[in-house]
Amino acid sequence: MNDFFAYGEKVPGYDVRVLNEREARAAAAILFVGAFLGLANGVMLGTAVFSEYFVTFFAIDFTIRIIQPRYSPSLLLGRFFVQNQTPEYVGATQKRFAWAIGMVIAWPMFYYLVIDFQPNPIKVLVCLICMALLFFEAAFSVCLGCKIFNLIKKEKATHCPGGVCEMRIKEPIQKFSPIQAGIVILTTLIMFYGIYAYFTKLPDRTALTKKIKVLMMSDAQLKRIEDAKADAEFDKEDF
Repeated sequence: MNDFFAYGEKVPGYDVRVLNEREARAAAAILFVGAFLGLANGVMLGTAVFSEYFVTFFAIDFTIRIIQPRYSPSLLLGRFFVQNQTPEYVGATQKRFAWAIGMVIAWPMFYYLVIDFQPNPIKVLVCLICMALLFFEAAFSVCLGCKIFNLIKKEKATHCPGGVCEMRIKEPIQKFSPIQAGIVILTTLIMFYGIYAYFTKLPDRTALTKKIKVLMMSDAQLKRIEDAKADAEFDKEDF
């Protein structure tokens, strides 16, 4: 029974209980794909059925993670895909804190998507934030929840992904030259403009698309639309 409630695994050479970051990254990638498919179904097909199943799984999975991660379905799936790779051990305490943030986000989303379906742009934004957290962990091994843990806890985390908690000096290959920094900034600006242009030019086929487009419009654009509607109504009355 004591072993069941012990969080993380004991590994020789580590002073704290640890988890395999490779499993966590693989699980984050699996969940990101599920979240993306749910969002795509909602935007393009106007249905939240996939998202309802996914959010249910997500909430249950993260609840299991903070109780005992060795029984988490997504982590076990991740283990299947990376079982032949050398483990990368990270501190279990900060991962538990990060996953607790995910669980706190997941259950309200479960209520508003499954129990009392009330879609709106704010909930879409929360979903996008969840997707961003999953993507950062899967693609870059960046655990944003772990960084929050370090900000609020007196006892700093150890054995972080990529050794960021222990690393103090960057190697030359990790630094940016002025040209490289300029390329990164320009690429980021182009990406953000592309996202903005995409959403503002999407056909109004779903209620979600319409709401997103309205959120991205300026006050002047909204006023022009309202004036056009008022003129159209006036013309109908005259006719």
